[in-house]
Amino acid sequence: MWGYMPYQEAMELAISNLLIAKEIDTSLPEYPLSFVGKFFWEEWDFKNAYIHINKVLEINPNHIDGLEAMAELCIALGFFDKAKVFANKLLEVDPLSANNHYTLGHIYYYQRKFRKALESIDYSITLNPHLELAHHLKCFCLIWLNEAEQFKTFIQNTSLQEEKNMLFNLINKNDAVITNEAISKWSKGGNEATMLVPYDVFILSNSDHKELGFSRLKEMVSQRRGQIINYRQEPFLQPLHSINGFSELHQSNLFIDDIEVPQKEEEKLTSNILDSHQILILKKELLNYFEKEEPYLNPQLSLKFVADVLGLNTNKMSYLINQAFDTNFNDFINQYRLNHFKTIALDPKNSHLTILGLGYDSGFNSKSVFNTYFKKIEGTTPRAWMKSNS
Repeated sequence: MWGYMPYQEAMELAISNLLIAKEIDTSLPEYPLSFVGKFFWEEWDFKNAYIHINKVLEINPNHIDGLEAMAELCIALGFFDKAKVFANKLLEVDPLSANNHYTLGHIYYYQRKFRKALESIDYSITLNPHLELAHHLKCFCLIWLNEAEQFKTFIQNTSLQEEKNMLFNLINKNDAVITNEAISKWSKGGNEATMLVPYDVFILSNSDHKELGFSRLKEMVSQRRGQIINYRQEPFLQPLHSINGFSELHQSNLFIDDIEVPQKEEEKLTSNILDSHQILILKKELLNYFEKEEPYLNPQLSLKFVADVLGLNTNKMSYLINQAFDTNFNDFINQYRLNHFKTIALDPKNSHLTILGLGYDSGFNSKSVFNTYFKKIEGTTPRAWMKSNS
């Protein structure tokens, strides 16, 4: 369903292995999970997928793949509140999984909460820099936020730079030129790197070639391609919604009232909200902790670590920083790191250290993060700032 191997060959291998599994042990949660793969991803039969996900979770309520499948099913249908229940459960079971943070980020992305999505995605990439889907999702958030400089820096030395720049210009400048050569390349499948994320469909759908974009989307839906299972929620495909035939591309046989959320999970979700009095008290505690202990000097400082210090879960911690400081976790700690850098950089006793060395001593964990954040806040490079302040 992702197009990386011939369909018939894949199905024969899948069925033969499933028959072997059936002979070995059908009591394992992986057995009904195999049917989830068939009904959800292969057939887009959401009702049967839901039935078998429940069978997985009946055997093991904390089964990672089962919880992720339920979250993904809710995402595909646009049931975001219910998707968050299972995404938060995923993080509770395994808070250090990059994929779990990516899943939560995906929900925020489809809700058009791009700043909040970026917070989850950045943490996901911190946990696993090689999670390619997270890189693409961050690219999309930066496009929608029109963060031109950060976007330019982020896509350096990555694949599909032409397509990424084309998409950025279409959304933010409306002046990208879609050449016949590019269209020909996409129609022939000449760029296999586009298989993971359909940049071609996104670009065509936001250009003067919407009908061609719709035609390509229709073809992928008929093939039940995994890349576009969330096509109804995708912001880049919004221009296609008005095209005749869009609403008939695929009809779901599962509805929001069909999906039951465990009562205790709903209670956990609602308990994540902090009232104004709690925010005020926790804000003082957080500021006091940062001023006295200087945890930002630790380059591996994580949201979970700070949350543990304040006795919160990661969701409440993230909510606190967002509400109290109108920023995300990464920008919150990087502001402290930036101020620390500016203090030690002007100290004569540190004149023998390099600018990057001072950046590392301030808690920044990479050259690109240091330079990008510095320019974002100060409007200039660290070297230029040093020269003007020396």
